[in-house]
Amino acid sequence: MPRVIGIDIPDNKRLEISLTYIFGIGRHLSNQIIQRLGLNPNVRAQALTQDEIARLNGLLQAEYTVEGDLRRQVQNNIKRLVSIHSYRGLRHRVGLPCRGQRTKTNSRTRKGRRKTVANKKK
Repeated sequence: MPRVIGIDIPDNKRLEISLTYIFGIGRHLSNQIIQRLGLNPNVRAQALTQDEIARLNGLLQAEYTVEGDLRRQVQNNIKRLVSIHSYRGLRHRVGLPCRGQRTKTNSRTRKGRRKTVANKKK
């Protein structure tokens, strides 16, 4: 498995798919990177040479925010929202959806298992 910026990408998949295993790189960005470096998107990741991997590492570290830096940036943004007591921050703190989704029927995985409330006996 080739290591790109500290991540083992799968070697039996096509290069444009393998790069999406890096946090912060989707299909579109993967295709842009491949085109920019002049690589073949259909080649398997195991067929990459050390020179191509080095070029890929250099480009990702120099011009893109991916993996640890991006995860840290996202966490800092969430911490900032929580600390200023914004609506989105409160929703993050409670573990509820913060982008306007309904919560009556969906979002069970975020709210936890469904708890049935027993009726009051007379």
